[in-house]
Amino acid sequence: MLRTRVITALVLAGGITTAILYSPTWAVGWIIGLFWLGGVWEWAGLTRLEGAARAVYLAVFAAAMLAMGYWGLGRNWAFPITAVAILWWGLALLGLRVYPRRIPLPLVGTAGPLVLLPAWFLLTYLHGNLAQGPGLTLSILFIVWAADVGAYLVGSTWGQVKLAPRVSPGKTWEGVIGGLALAALIAFLASVMLDVPRGPFVAIGIAAAMGSVIGDLTVSMFKRNVSVKDSGRLLPGHGGILDRIDSLAAATPVFALGLIAAGFSG
Repeated sequence: MLRTRVITALVLAGGITTAILYSPTWAVGWIIGLFWLGGVWEWAGLTRLEGAARAVYLAVFAAAMLAMGYWGLGRNWAFPITAVAILWWGLALLGLRVYPRRIPLPLVGTAGPLVLLPAWFLLTYLHGNLAQGPGLTLSILFIVWAADVGAYLVGSTWGQVKLAPRVSPGKTWEGVIGGLALAALIAFLASVMLDVPRGPFVAIGIAAAMGSVIGDLTVSMFKRNVSVKDSGRLLPGHGGILDRIDSLAAATPVFALGLIAAGFSG
């Protein structure tokens, strides 16, 4: 299982890294968008939608992506979309505190666009609208991946204190600390390679890694709401696409807000 998980991760990471570095922004938007639509399909499963209703949910989401890409990428939509996303993730954090209250399925369906749309838009926006956009886009991906790897390695080795046992019993505070430490290291290395201010960028990376934990826990909460372990089975060793992008969905708006606050501009 671990070998399969590692191989899948390396293939995905290599393919996505190559696409971000060498593809134009419109192609990057489509590539990330395909992953996101796979996540949307799985999210529809968390609402118990089936058949035509599930296809309609996916189609509406795809139409929203096209509209945001057409009208928003060339305009100053980044800040309002970031603000809406941060507000949503703040509400999600409150939801984690009151779980295991039952979440109505219509509310789950409504939450889907708030979870997934902003991150897709912001990843595409960062790539095409900021100086060193491809590097910044890769940075948030590697920060989130590092947080995930660090949490797994430290948590599985030394983890004792449960982080959120009612939502995700396997996660520990020790794992969170390990993930944040590795994410901080990756953020520092990225700041050196991109030649940006070290301290602010590392702080942004740590904040984004903290956001990634909330994203992971939130999707776990929605999965537990319908008693499923994995959102899908498409990725060998990893489960579904949603299981791989949940952390990134929450970390990206935090990262974007940090860049805005630190004065990064296009």
